[in-house]
Formats: sequence, structure tokens, C-alpha cells
Amino acid sequence: MEVKISPDWKAILDREFDKSYFAELAEFVRKEYLRARVYPRGKDIFRAFDKCPFDALKVVIIGQDPYHEEGQANGLCFSVSDGVPFPPSLQNIFKEVHDDTGAVIPQSGNLDRWAEQGVLMLNAVLTVRAHEAASHANMGWERFTDAVVQAIAERKTGVVYMLWGSYAQRKGAIVNPATNCILKCAHPSPLSAYRGFFGCRHFSQANAYLTSIGKTPIVW
Repeated sequence: MEVKISPDWKAILDREFDKSYFAELAEFVRKEYLRARVYPRGKDIFRAFDKCPFDALKVVIIGQDPYHEEGQANGLCFSVSDGVPFPPSLQNIFKEVHDDTGAVIPQSGNLDRWAEQGVLMLNAVLTVRAHEAASHANMGWERFTDAVVQAIAERKTGVVYMLWGSYAQRKGAIVNPATNCILKCAHPSPLSAYRGFFGCRHFSQANAYLTSIGKTPIVW
């Protein structure tokens, strides 16, 4: 697997790409693409980084692994490309955005527009085999994305971390809450959204924090 990632992120993460675990991960992923249907497309594996330059980063949203059905995953957590029906978690996210901020529920589930405003839409695992949720878990991606969160935490303050569900909350535990805004609630999946995701008001809270430190709020 050739790593194609934007130059700014490559400079920050270069040491990870040189580690033995990443070489093993890359070989596993390369073979998976040859022998099975894997999402997202190879050129979209690092798309979340390409759409959100490091210098512009203001918000981090952490997902688990990509959507595993045909045509859904596009390299950004929770996002789908134009014309793809909204998966249930994304439906719930848009409902909360609407209830929280009054924003109209959009026609497209493509979250590029968030990423381009400085929202890193980061899955913990960046690839998945078709129809097999978590099929690429525990192969090395988690170590890599832990390093991503660590790199952000070491280099930036004043970042909003939206940590939905216990998995994301564990991943974000290294972040200093004294110098960043940590927002925690239940995951937006239908199994847990009514246990605290709905009504969390994370989107307005994120913007209030960004405004308070002199940053432009996100148009959700």
C-alpha cells in the first residue's frame, strides 16, 4: 500500500509510516484489496486528512470503522457521497444538528463541507472488508490513529473533540481538557442515540467555544 496523504500531515506522521507495525499493516491492507472487496476506495483511505489541512484543524470527530456496504464509505467518518442514502447514524447526526442549531437537514450526506472548514472526520480504523463490520480492526490502524490524536494533542490547543460513545472517549482520553474543549455523549447509532446523543447540543457548544477563543465557528 502506497501512502498517499497530504504533505502537511505526511510531515507530522512520517515517523509512523517508517515503523514496522505500519509496514505490516500496509502489507495486510494491500493483500485485502487484492483478494476481497474493501472500502473505501484505495485512493480515499487518507481522504479525511486531505480534506482537513492540519493548520486549519479546529474540531476532531472520531468514528470507529468505515461503512461496510456498497458505495457508502468515502474516507470521512459518518460521511457518504452525494446521492447515497443516509445510514442511520448519519440520520441521527443531522437530526441533532437541526434540533441544536436550526440548520436544515441537507440533501446530501457528504461531509466534505465540514472537513473543509477544519473538522477532521477520523475513523479509528481506515479500511473494512465489504459486509463485515470491524473486519480490519486490531490490524494496526488503531495504533496509527492513536498517533494521529497524540500528534494533534501535542501540537495544538483550542481544539474541540467530539467523542461519541465509549470507544471514541477512550481514544480521546490523552487530550488535555484544560486547553481544549472535550464534548462527550452517547454514540449516534440507533442503539444508543436516545441514551444521550439526542439533546447533547455538541454542535452549538463547539461553536460557542470556537467563538470564545477567536476562531470562526463551523457552519454545520
